[in-house]
Amino acid sequence: MKLTHFDRQGAAHMVDVGEKAHTHRIAVASGRIRMRPASVALVKGGRAAKGDVLGVARLAAIQAAKRTADLIPLAHPLGLTRVAVDFELEKNALRILAKVECRGPTGVEMEALTAAAVGLLTVYDMLKAVDRAMTLTDLRLEEKSGGRSGVFRRSGG
Repeated sequence: MKLTHFDRQGAAHMVDVGEKAHTHRIAVASGRIRMRPASVALVKGGRAAKGDVLGVARLAAIQAAKRTADLIPLAHPLGLTRVAVDFELEKNALRILAKVECRGPTGVEMEALTAAAVGLLTVYDMLKAVDRAMTLTDLRLEEKSGGRSGVFRRSGG
């Protein structure tokens, strides 16, 4: 398997996607932040001192997806057509699911992963005063479609 972000001399470069077909591309990424059950209760009850944890984290995730090319050096700036962010509260964790779409020449996996990561970091920031032991885990691509490489769906847990 050839790594496309390196030229023949081994130097990093931005891949030329100018001739690639514009297709509908979708990526879904997820992650989890483990926390004390009392912290989950604060989020669930809307009682965190800094405000609406899920609302702020959702906006941060959307903004992060839009700014991915500013953060990841070889990522292409993309005209995103949709970013959707959902959360699932668990007994001792919060799970984020970020879905990103565009119609263009390159995929949106990095945008979905960046959205999920920044959403989780925002949750940490908003709750760190009450739970500094939170742990971000399981950041991963769940699925992607569009483009030459076809469909990927994570199997199993």
